[in-house]
Amino acid sequence: MISSTTNKQVKYVAALVKKAKTRKEEDLFVAEGLRMCSEIPKERIKSLYVSENFQKHPEFGALTAGVRHVEVVTDEVFRALSDTQTPQGILALVKQYHYTVGEVAGISGKGGNSSSGPKLLMVLERLQDPGNLGTILRAGEGAGVTGIIMDAHTADIYNPKVIRSTMGSVLRVPFVYVDDLGGTLSELKGHGIRLFAAHLDGTHNYEQEDYTGNTGFLIGNEANGLSEEIAGMADTFIRIPMAGKVESLNAAVAASVLIFEAARQRRQ
Repeated sequence: MISSTTNKQVKYVAALVKKAKTRKEEDLFVAEGLRMCSEIPKERIKSLYVSENFQKHPEFGALTAGVRHVEVVTDEVFRALSDTQTPQGILALVKQYHYTVGEVAGISGKGGNSSSGPKLLMVLERLQDPGNLGTILRAGEGAGVTGIIMDAHTADIYNPKVIRSTMGSVLRVPFVYVDDLGGTLSELKGHGIRLFAAHLDGTHNYEQEDYTGNTGFLIGNEANGLSEEIAGMADTFIRIPMAGKVESLNAAVAASVLIFEAARQRRQ
């Protein structure tokens, strides 16, 4: 049992929690909590850390079965490891997921769709708030989003705050970061994916467009929206009409409105 916060393993986990660079170098991320840890495929768990008190939990045996490295730490040490105010006593180091643009967008290299059914993609440019990113993943899974594409300046999807707010969706929704977002959008358009930009200059209300075909929604930075270059790649500008004096919605809320409209149209 680890009983000191100066332990080498404790410092290692702390670095993974706090530093995106360390997560990238180690190809790992930290997932915390009973629900999240129960959903992670066992083969992706490198290590599992549990508090001394958690050993009494009725699900302790099931959660630790098949995991090669299980480490018990004192409750005090676990509080030091945890990124939450009320830790549940279980934390996993998980192998990161890696997807290609083709896998995320559901397209083949030869110009045809490699997966059945219309695509529904979220394309994020310079989104900075971890809570927004996590909410978009969670709402995206609920609305049937088939993939998420992000530019290199978007927040780290493996930030513990993002992981928590996805409620497990990060394990199931494919995603990819790209260095050349404009080039990627050109590729998507070449495969018949129609791009819609949520934009204040939109001439049509969002519910007036057809999203039953291959669709991608472009969502920009919380403060500045989409850059001119990326907005210019859209086939259509759309707007979400506002009552009162509100000009626009939070990025995650706007994204949710759009993808659930697409989901509604596809159900019909």
